[in-house]
Amino acid sequence: MTIFEAYNSTKKRLEAVGIKDYVFEAKQIIMHVTGLKAAQILTDYNNQLTQFQENNLIALIHQREVHYPLQYIFGSWDFYGRPFKVGVGVLIPRSDTETVVEQSLEILKNTESPKVLDLCAGSGCIGITIDLEISDAKVTMIEKFDEALRYATENITLNNSSATVLKGDIFEKPQFENEIFDLIVSNPPYIPQNEMKYCSHEVKFEPETALLAEDEGLEFYKAIIKNYTPCLKVGGSFCFEVGFKQAEKVSELLNQNGFKDIKIKNDLNGIGRAVSGTK
Repeated sequence: MTIFEAYNSTKKRLEAVGIKDYVFEAKQIIMHVTGLKAAQILTDYNNQLTQFQENNLIALIHQREVHYPLQYIFGSWDFYGRPFKVGVGVLIPRSDTETVVEQSLEILKNTESPKVLDLCAGSGCIGITIDLEISDAKVTMIEKFDEALRYATENITLNNSSATVLKGDIFEKPQFENEIFDLIVSNPPYIPQNEMKYCSHEVKFEPETALLAEDEGLEFYKAIIKNYTPCLKVGGSFCFEVGFKQAEKVSELLNQNGFKDIKIKNDLNGIGRAVSGTK
């Protein structure tokens, strides 16, 4: 089987099972199997796959046909131009979340040696990216679940980050006695249980603990604002990732708790994705 034949076959099989971005994913799979870059696939399309590569391709397609996430199949995924290890037990980094990073960087652009706290850190993609984008930042990440904590730790090493990650629960008293932060950022669980049925098949492979929230999806925002406002310096900010149609509700929560300069930043699809407010 040539690379060209493998690519066309992969596209057809992914399209047949309803994979939305089947063209993009087929190219990613061929690149993964062959180790070639996109440009090399175009120039080497008549090259034959080895038997090992062909067997690997078949196995990957079988996994994808049952909608097992491509990111889990590969074991890593790029976020903000950097690789992050992912797998069962940790939320997959998404391009939507880059909106939160962009808003955070904007908030901190004039802050010298900012202290940043990333809550519900998961893979660590937000905190690690902020740490690497701001050379003098001091970033601390909090994660409750051991599997996600392991991935965050591995991703710190993988990306040569100076961020630190601690085990903690945002519903408990913060473990910071004398530390005050310039920014507290979080992509918490925010999907209401009754909306899970509308999510893609792939999302259902991700940990529910990183997805679902009570109180119409607002449970974690309320807890973070209540428990962590004392950890923000005056003039410091919260920055949250929010779900579809949640931006106004989370903005109102910040407003009710005395926050000013409340902003909503849209993602690439025009959906309010990042909400920030200043203490």
